[in-house]
Amino acid sequence: MSGVKAFLWLVALALSASSLWVLLQVGYLGIWQGGFANLGSTQITPDLVIACGIAMGLIVRDCRAKGRTWRPWAALTAVGGSLGLLAYLLWPKR
Repeated sequence: MSGVKAFLWLVALALSASSLWVLLQVGYLGIWQGGFANLGSTQITPDLVIACGIAMGLIVRDCRAKGRTWRPWAALTAVGGSLGLLAYLLWPKR
């Protein structure tokens, strides 16, 4: 396993654990409500949505070029944010 892939696994596992804990504390809607709780979080939330949208566009282009389906990755990113992007990067390519 390359150093980059090992790092991505570490990030994905840490983010997954953190996200699960937050999800259990406040629920899915609570996460979104927190994303608009004050001016700081209202700035960060749209920025992250835009970044994930751009990354999904790159994933769609990559999948189409390789003859793979992109819809599961788009759905996973829409629901789980960067966890969907990390999953795409870590999923074995065939």
